[in-house]
Amino acid sequence: MPRLSEVLAQFDALWPPERAEQWDAVGTVCGDPDAPVTRVLIAVDPVKDVVDEAVRLGADLILTHHPLYLRGTTTVSAGTFKGRVVHTLIKHDIALHVAHTNADSADPGVSDALAGALDLRVVRPLVPDPTDPAGRRGLGRVCELDRPATLRDFAARAAHRLPATAQGIRVAGDPDSVVSTVAVSGGSGDSLFDHVRAAGVDVFLTADLRHHPVSEATQHSPLALVDAAHWATEWPWCELAATQLDEISDRHGWDLRVHVSKTVTDPWSSHHSSGAPN
Repeated sequence: MPRLSEVLAQFDALWPPERAEQWDAVGTVCGDPDAPVTRVLIAVDPVKDVVDEAVRLGADLILTHHPLYLRGTTTVSAGTFKGRVVHTLIKHDIALHVAHTNADSADPGVSDALAGALDLRVVRPLVPDPTDPAGRRGLGRVCELDRPATLRDFAARAAHRLPATAQGIRVAGDPDSVVSTVAVSGGSGDSLFDHVRAAGVDVFLTADLRHHPVSEATQHSPLALVDAAHWATEWPWCELAATQLDEISDRHGWDLRVHVSKTVTDPWSSHHSSGAPN
C-alpha cells in the first residue's frame, strides 16, 4: 500500500498547487506523510458530515474540492466547527487534501466533469491558461450540444443530470429559444460574463448567479442563463477525480479503495414558491 506522501505526489501532478489562484488555499491540511493509505473518500466540502462518513468508512484520506481554511486562523479549538473537523481528522488518523482552483483549471478539470455530466462536447476553455501551449487548461469550458434544443429542454437536462438540490435550476431567458452552444463553469461564475459574451455562446450554465450581474447580462445580449446549485455543479468532479485516482492506483499496483461521497452538502434545505414559473 502507498504512503500518504506517494498519493499526494500524484495529486500534485494532477492538480499542481502552483496553478491555484493566488487567493486560494490548496494542498494538505493535515496528515502524516509516512502513514499508509488504503481507502480514500472524495467530496466537495470538508464539513462534519463528510468527515463522519470517512470515519465510518475507515478512510485514511479525504480529498475535497473546497478548502477547510480559505483564510488564516488563530485557533483549531474543537469548540469551533472547523476546529472540530481538524480534531476528528487527527484523532482518527485521516488526512485531508484540497484541490480547488488548481482543479478548476486542470485538463481535465471541474468544468470538464460538469460538461460530461450534461453530455456536452467540450470545444475549448472559456478562459484559457496562457501558460498552456496546448490550449486545453483554463477556467470554464465552451461546449456544444449534440443537437440544438430549446432552453427549456436544456434546463430540464441539467435538472435531470445534476444532483438534486433544494434550489433546483433557475433560468433567465426565453424558454422557447433554441440553443446549441454552451459555456459552463462549475461553482460561482458571474465574474466570467465578459468571457462568456466574447465566446458568443447561446447559454451559460454556472452557479451562484446574483441579481445585479444577471440583470445587467440580460440587458447586454440575448444570452440565456442557467443557474444551478454550487455544490451540484462541482460534485461531478468528484467522480472524475475518483476515476483518475483509480487509474493511478491500478498503474502503481496500490489497490486503493476510492469512494465518492453521496452526502449532500449543499447548505440549502428546502425551496418554497408562491407560483413562480417552473
